[in-house]
Amino acid sequence: MIAFFEKYSYIYILYLFIKNKIIEKALRIYLDQLNCAEYIKSYKKNADDISIVDIAEEGMEDYLKQIEQ
Repeated sequence: MIAFFEKYSYIYILYLFIKNKIIEKALRIYLDQLNCAEYIKSYKKNADDISIVDIAEEGMEDYLKQIEQ
């Protein structure tokens, strides 16, 4: 009888571990999608901002100069 409970307690602990890993992975994916959506929203918001576009263009010019060297 004790062996029965030991066997199933091990299975239950394993089940809880796997369940927690699945929840953790799903939460990571969800948070990554939220971050991605926030970046997209930010880029769309700043796409019409001339100063942001100028800064980006200056940064690209510097980047291309570094690559050419």
